[in-house]
Amino acid sequence: MVVTGAKSQDLAYRRVLLKISGEALMGEQNYGIDVDVAHSLAEELKVVHRLGVQVAVVVGGGNIFRGVSKSAGNMDRSSADYIGMLATVMNAVVLQDALEKVSVDTRVMSAIEIPQLAEPFIRRRAVRHLEKGRVVIFAAGTGNPYFTTDSAAALRALEIKADIILKATKVDGVYTADPMKDAAAERFNEITYRQVLEKELKVMDASAISLCMDNNLPIIVFNMREPGNITRVVSGESGVGTKVAC
Repeated sequence: MVVTGAKSQDLAYRRVLLKISGEALMGEQNYGIDVDVAHSLAEELKVVHRLGVQVAVVVGGGNIFRGVSKSAGNMDRSSADYIGMLATVMNAVVLQDALEKVSVDTRVMSAIEIPQLAEPFIRRRAVRHLEKGRVVIFAAGTGNPYFTTDSAAALRALEIKADIILKATKVDGVYTADPMKDAAAERFNEITYRQVLEKELKVMDASAISLCMDNNLPIIVFNMREPGNITRVVSGESGVGTKVAC
């Protein structure tokens, strides 16, 4: 059930960047896109959008292709990363379609120029779309090889002056170890950027965490599979996920 009790005046964050992995769009499949998952995510974002939150999204491409993966084989790293960027564009268009089917005005902006599918990323235009109440989906990462979509999320969030990064995962926060493999793993309610780096916790890659730390941009890591969690996070509800900050 989606939480709908929050009011616009209760919002803890007015402009957010949601980072979701490509794998999240697979659902229970082993590969590709589960359109039902995309639709469920669109419904969640619709609720948040109607509260008056300005929403930007960075989506990964790991459900189709990752530059650093077995599927890349012995390909040149730059070439493999560019293919991964194209995979994020595919996911972005799927999510755009799902959002527009629930009547949410959406724009895809790509770091690689593909005018038939997406607008080129221009910072001021992206901010203007948000101000006009459109959900903006950033595709193709940073447009450069050797940078992950985590780094793209941190970069885009800073460029649009987002209040926070919402890192959507399949677990309910940051743990001392992988809770899927270690039953004794303990969850943090809050943790600092430096602790994440020192403990080598797999929140986001080190360059993304460092960029957020240098610019004091907070991150909340939460379980996107729990219906209503995005609304709970933007409403500032305590106990949802783990906050990464100074």
